[in-house]
Amino acid sequence: MRSTINTLCLVILTIIAVFIVLYQAKALFAPLLAAVLLGIVLTPLSELWERLRVPDAVAAFLSVLLALASIFFIVLLLEPYITQAISQGPVIQAELRETVEEVRLLLRGLEDISDDVAAAIEPSAGANGEAAEGMTMPTLTDALFYAPQFAAQFLIFTGTLYFFLLARHAVYDWLSATTAPIGQRDLRRAASQVSRYVLTISAINFSFGAVVAVVMYWIGMPSPIVWGLLACLLNFVLYLGPAALIAMLTVTGIVVFEGAASFLPPAIYIAMNAIEAQFVTPTLVGKSLSVNPLLVFVSLVFWLWLWGPIGGIIAIPLLIWTLTVVQGFSDQVISDGTPGNI
Repeated sequence: MRSTINTLCLVILTIIAVFIVLYQAKALFAPLLAAVLLGIVLTPLSELWERLRVPDAVAAFLSVLLALASIFFIVLLLEPYITQAISQGPVIQAELRETVEEVRLLLRGLEDISDDVAAAIEPSAGANGEAAEGMTMPTLTDALFYAPQFAAQFLIFTGTLYFFLLARHAVYDWLSATTAPIGQRDLRRAASQVSRYVLTISAINFSFGAVVAVVMYWIGMPSPIVWGLLACLLNFVLYLGPAALIAMLTVTGIVVFEGAASFLPPAIYIAMNAIEAQFVTPTLVGKSLSVNPLLVFVSLVFWLWLWGPIGGIIAIPLLIWTLTVVQGFSDQVISDGTPGNI
């Protein structure tokens, strides 16, 4: 009994130590893990190169080149709209400040609370008593400060992705040999599940973003393409991403529209998101990739806390990979006749 308790305590302390290391060294481990997961997502492409009998080194190089080109293309596509959204920040802030002022006049009995709200939204006054500008673009000094760190993480990401794609069979061999009874079949099945999930969800989210952009244009929302891009990107962060967009649409709706129409943008988005989440995604993803919502939420919250936005992106693929491997291990234990549940 005492031995079991000691073992359990040792396992708990080891897990805590591992996550402390992951948190403290996130600049190293975040690009490493992101690269490995991207390599897993690129499994269909790697299998295509194998069927075409392309040499491993050339195949890995082509896969990395295509992946980086796609990332740079998306960044270049998003940059004008992000810049436009940032430039409109002070205008939205000024309009929201006026709305708060009107609410404060209507709620004279709650002056203390409304003063706190106004203080949180209004920019601090400068030395001449004028309000400072709200959102500002990063300066050249900021860019130079972060450039070495970004370059180092980019090299880690690129190198890990290339060598994982080059030696993925050897990696699977090593994992299956050191984590028996988990075999290569389980690892390949997990990689296939993650790849299928990410590619399917990406297609759904891009289509969903396009529909949101069209609808926002139709109801008269400013910068509809920006809202479509936000809907697409934030939909990758389940639950928390749509909630954040609903809040942004509510604030912007109050600024842009009058009366009950102010709540039209968030109401339409909520309806569209509900249709997508309840009917479209389950139909296209299938029951084989369905995950307990509580596990999804806990995984998202944990990885967002641990690594920020990168953690939010990798949380669900990593969860699916882990659950698939654990399920393969459970099936192997049952087939061997050893009792046990996971």
